[in-house]
Amino acid sequence: MPIRLKKLIGMFLLVALVIIYALVASIFAVARLSESGPLVQFLFFLFSGLLWVLPAMGIIKWLMLEPRVKR
Repeated sequence: MPIRLKKLIGMFLLVALVIIYALVASIFAVARLSESGPLVQFLFFLFSGLLWVLPAMGIIKWLMLEPRVKR
């Protein structure tokens, strides 16, 4: 796969990941945490704010892989 195409796909994947993850985390927070105390809310937003990094690291790792050499 050409490197430019790979970077384009990776960019769209990262943007989609951030948008979808933010929407899901926000919907969950509004639905479940409205009655919770400040400590529970803080812990949720701390955890959910760091959790998106794991799939993003996978995408970035895929982007950094060297292309296969054709023989």
